[in-house]
Amino acid sequence: MKKITCILILIICLTPLSAQTKEKIVLFGDSLMAGYGLTKENHLATVLENNLNKAGVNISVINASVSGDTTAGGLNRIDWVLGEKELKVVIVGLGANDMLRGINPAATRNNLDQIISKILDKKLTVVLAGMLAPETHGQTYKNEFDLIYKNLANKYNLKIIPFLLEGVALNPDMNQNDGMHPNIKGTLKVSDNIEKVLLPLLQ
Repeated sequence: MKKITCILILIICLTPLSAQTKEKIVLFGDSLMAGYGLTKENHLATVLENNLNKAGVNISVINASVSGDTTAGGLNRIDWVLGEKELKVVIVGLGANDMLRGINPAATRNNLDQIISKILDKKLTVVLAGMLAPETHGQTYKNEFDLIYKNLANKYNLKIIPFLLEGVALNPDMNQNDGMHPNIKGTLKVSDNIEKVLLPLLQ
């Protein structure tokens, strides 16, 4: 028994520190980040982690996204997510469901503002994933909604992905049959959109 214990202690001591304290990125969004309709190996978190590891970044990506979530829902659960150990970056990708429901952009902005503030209070890096509204709610709504992400990024000096679904939205080849959620090919493109902003922060 003593021999086994000594071996275990030796293994722990010889384990590289990076393996013991692997830092984490959190995807904090809705179904667009959660992997809706896809198998786990094709989820955005899995794809992004694999691509970052291939680029030489030894980091884990945690899927803390919830399908159907709004910015209000995100605000209610952000404290729980921030309890995760070894966090480094939180990618905030909420607001699409607010837009689909026609929620007042001022309320969306206020919720995102509070979410960002809570993350920054933990001395973590925030990457803001922007969304763009269609014109179905009118040009005034679109103008107000589209400015939310740029204004918050400027306020807090954040790195921003101008449009998370760049190259994916409205492209049938990139989306599932519902025309809204990225398919496997679309998820690869979304990951690429994120990596362009994220990699310089990690290397």
